[in-house]
Amino acid sequence: MKQTLQLKLGQQLTMTPQLQQAIRLLQLSTVELQLEIQQALESNLMLEVAENEQPETNDPASEAETAEAASLEEPVAELPEEAPVAEPATDSIPEDLPVDTRWEEIFDSGATSFSASADEEGRDFFETHDSGGQTLHDHLMWQMELTPMSDTDRIIATAIIDAIGEDGYLGLPLEEIIESLREELPELEPEEVEAVLHRIQQFDPVGVGSRDPRECLLIQLNHLPEDTPWRSEALRLVDEHLELLGHRDFNQLMRRMKLDEAALREVIALIQQLDPHPGSQISDNTAPYVIPDVYVFKRDGRWHVELNPEATPKLRINAQYAGMIRRADSSADNNYLRTHLQEARWFIKSLQSRHETLLKVARCIVEYQQEFFEHGEEAMKPLVLRDVAEAVEMHESTISRVTTQKYMHTPRGIFEFKYFFSSHVSTADGGECSAIAIRAMIRKLIADEDPRKPLSDSRIAQLLSDRGIQVARRTIAKYREAMGIPPSNERRRLA
Repeated sequence: MKQTLQLKLGQQLTMTPQLQQAIRLLQLSTVELQLEIQQALESNLMLEVAENEQPETNDPASEAETAEAASLEEPVAELPEEAPVAEPATDSIPEDLPVDTRWEEIFDSGATSFSASADEEGRDFFETHDSGGQTLHDHLMWQMELTPMSDTDRIIATAIIDAIGEDGYLGLPLEEIIESLREELPELEPEEVEAVLHRIQQFDPVGVGSRDPRECLLIQLNHLPEDTPWRSEALRLVDEHLELLGHRDFNQLMRRMKLDEAALREVIALIQQLDPHPGSQISDNTAPYVIPDVYVFKRDGRWHVELNPEATPKLRINAQYAGMIRRADSSADNNYLRTHLQEARWFIKSLQSRHETLLKVARCIVEYQQEFFEHGEEAMKPLVLRDVAEAVEMHESTISRVTTQKYMHTPRGIFEFKYFFSSHVSTADGGECSAIAIRAMIRKLIADEDPRKPLSDSRIAQLLSDRGIQVARRTIAKYREAMGIPPSNERRRLA
């Protein structure tokens, strides 16, 4: 085989490191971007945060000049000869202190750092600091340690608490719990386990460790004072007719309970005050905090979009280190500085490109969805990524990266960029209606329905058809389930 040299012309797409960095920063959320910036500040000596230069108030030289100027302007008042002079405070601890003496009585504790910061920012300390989160298991174990029990009961209680799920219900039958304790307690009787379970069910929250909703509600009702109005009727209803209450069969309930409508309404109101999921009261899940990327507000009759200045710090090149670079020097130190300078410039340029793209896409969304900001969800227009991509002259993949985990602070709340994109349904007049607008209409129709005769999915589809929106019954059911709204038979209630 003869070897030859051939020259071919071709085109290929090559992603430079700068482009890869810009794409990666574009898809990061605000929290992830702050972490990325912090890592860049720690690894690149050329980067620094551009802070506002303010005169320092704790400079000793400035304090001395201020004191000297004050002494020239105001005469010093002379102290009386017999005036007592305060002794300087000492940091030493007295050798002998009374037993009941508190630290604050001898030494000034001063303000803590977190209290000062909370006051300055106008936020409550308990809202900005997490206690670490306590699980339901830890909460029950803590109560068990405070309850006087024998060693055998404590072993049984530990096994029962381990079998309680996050919803507060006992996840295993008592038979399995007894079998798991046979090796450690061979003579264990089922009555002993049942007795310990009843003690745990009186722990906080009341009803924890129940085996079904009926037992949970009965425990909570028995925990109420005996003189509570309608308590006995509620106990009977939960014990004997809970299934009828679940099916909202109020006529059958009134016949079997021999109660009129007003009395049954009071009994049901008492039951609705109970918690069928006691474990939800103790949760270690902390509320997620969202940092908006842009702010949307109306000024002079027009909607404006601005970047959140607190979301990302402003970066700049350190002039002192940049001035150390010499052009003709090829030493290792000079090359090191030159490399970091180039990387810092790329990083700042990528951040600027991210901000410009984010602002451009946000303004396009706000301009397209002005009716939503003016009138609410029912005025939402259908929007897809292609529409925004064509408006800002970018690729759909870029719009997808920009709108992922980016949030917009508006007068109607904080929304993710993805919220404004939805599919459409054709209307009778040839127009289009957004899926978000349809869900808002369904929610409004259900909110205004007769509680005695709730609207079925077919009836809702017919009402929307009268407005010119053709939606199938199955689509109505899908939207309703997505919003967490129960079906019509479960929404029926006494007026």
